[in-house]
Amino acid sequence: MGKKMKKIAVMTSGGDAPGMNAAIRAVVRACAYYEIECVGIYRGYQGLIEGDFEQLTARNVSNIISRGGTILKTARSKEFMTKEGRAKAYNNLKNEGIDGIVLIGGDGTFTGGMVFNEEYNFPSIGVPGTIDNDIFGTNYTIGYDTALNTVVEAIDKIRDTASSHNRLFFVEVMGRDAGFIALNAGVGAGAEEILIPEEDMGLDRLLESLQRTKRSGKSSSIVVVTEGDKIGKNVFELADYVEKNLKQYEVRVSVLGHMQRGGSPSCFDRVLASRLGVRAVELLLDGKSNLMVGLINGKVETTDLEKAVKGNHEINKELIRVSDIMAI
Repeated sequence: MGKKMKKIAVMTSGGDAPGMNAAIRAVVRACAYYEIECVGIYRGYQGLIEGDFEQLTARNVSNIISRGGTILKTARSKEFMTKEGRAKAYNNLKNEGIDGIVLIGGDGTFTGGMVFNEEYNFPSIGVPGTIDNDIFGTNYTIGYDTALNTVVEAIDKIRDTASSHNRLFFVEVMGRDAGFIALNAGVGAGAEEILIPEEDMGLDRLLESLQRTKRSGKSSSIVVVTEGDKIGKNVFELADYVEKNLKQYEVRVSVLGHMQRGGSPSCFDRVLASRLGVRAVELLLDGKSNLMVGLINGKVETTDLEKAVKGNHEINKELIRVSDIMAI
């Protein structure tokens, strides 16, 4: 392993995800292990432009592995989308003597890193941190497992009140245009229907399914909806439509919202973040760049950033089939 680098930076960008702190901790301690300096960049690309840096040591990251969110904060940066903004960022990195950077985030973070690498050939490695699990090149993203557990726990509680009042609940979960959270949490929580962008169920089929559920003797139902599902303009309009067409149902809506992003990361996410963070540092020391580290079939593998951004992480068709069978 070559040790040409003397200083590596780490930052978090985009939406926060449980386990980001564990990834930061892994990067900082890996740098300490290999006897190189580590610099934390606050507020993502905006902090990179403004030079909001702080040197981090192994002791700086003590006791953060169990904390949700990100100690480095995160922010969107319109200025980084401009050449002038990226020029400021590059100058700050060079002035600080930083030789490479670890980018913790999702596709927006990696897109920024890819453009920055094309313009300045600055060594960078991506670590996938997003609850949506929509990044190609890894079976799991940091934060996804924790978000799933949060959603299942919430749906379990909603089912208690749904059963008590004989109600139909539409539960909206995060995921943008990806149905990973909805599908897996829906199966795990025993939802009667799961609406995801990848499978356009259609209003007629939804009504037919709910009618069949009612005839089977179920007095309450849970429908899990991805926020990006195309069956209705939004979950409230969808609920109104069902209530107007199925008078026997008393319909309620629960939007779980940003509670899915918070909370202490699961053991799985802590271990995943630790493995990916360490590997990211080692790749930079090996002279690698413009790659993302991910977990594929239990092994830490690398993917080109461009493939990670543009590739399609496909939904599990077998799980869709299972969910249909379980809804009987």
